[in-house]
Amino acid sequence: RDVQLWQPGDRITVPFACGCGRCPQCQSGNQQICDNYFQPGFTAWGAFAQYVHVKYADVNLVRLPKSIGFVEAASLGCRFITAFRGVAVQGHVSAGEWVAVYGCGGVGLSAIMIAAALGANVIGVDINEAALEMAQNVGATAVFNPTQTDPITAIHDLTRGGAHVTMDALGSRETCANSIKSLRKRGRHVQVGLLAGQEADPPLPMGLVISRELEILGSHGMQAHEYGRLLDMISAGALQPRKLIRHTVSLSEAANFLPRMNQFNHVGVTVIDRFDV
Repeated sequence: RDVQLWQPGDRITVPFACGCGRCPQCQSGNQQICDNYFQPGFTAWGAFAQYVHVKYADVNLVRLPKSIGFVEAASLGCRFITAFRGVAVQGHVSAGEWVAVYGCGGVGLSAIMIAAALGANVIGVDINEAALEMAQNVGATAVFNPTQTDPITAIHDLTRGGAHVTMDALGSRETCANSIKSLRKRGRHVQVGLLAGQEADPPLPMGLVISRELEILGSHGMQAHEYGRLLDMISAGALQPRKLIRHTVSLSEAANFLPRMNQFNHVGVTVIDRFDV
């Protein structure tokens, strides 16, 4: 209903945070922080279903190139597009810079792949050795396990002064603070990992922020009209999100898989590709 630009059968994907197209944020091109945003799973029923009602479709649907399959497109979801905007836009990473990513889950691995594709030297930080191995496979120059090495000291030593850009892709008080402390002077920190529950509102090293003239930036998804550069890089092979996909499951299998995600005993990305309920 009220859809003018799309037809049944069109190959599409959609951002996880959708704009209304009318508020001041949308009018400025920032639908990802819409004042009336629509987000499946938060403001409406979730998207783990065979059919999903998407509000404001004309504003938010993205045409999917034939070169990109549906499973790969599904993996873009929240994690890959969030990482892309966080690295390329908010962090404005450029070739030759050092980028340190704390947390090598789906978002962190995506950020590592994207930063490496932009020509950066990337460092992955995680306590899971399997995740660190995968980080190296998708572009990390170096990896550090905080249970074995002080990552702040190690990053400053390796980069000779600190990273130009850091990202907390996990979302904890410790990783947020350590990310900021890993920056060189005038560095840029991008916060992508959500800080909820006891991890909310973390104390930050504001003395360093002032004395080193650091920037702290948030990043929340990506607007539909900005997908072009990302999809072009995927079509050209510069980005290969399919390398992050380790498992595909059915919708009924996902019901058992989802509650185990907070155990952090899996690596890479899992995609629902079958509907059997």
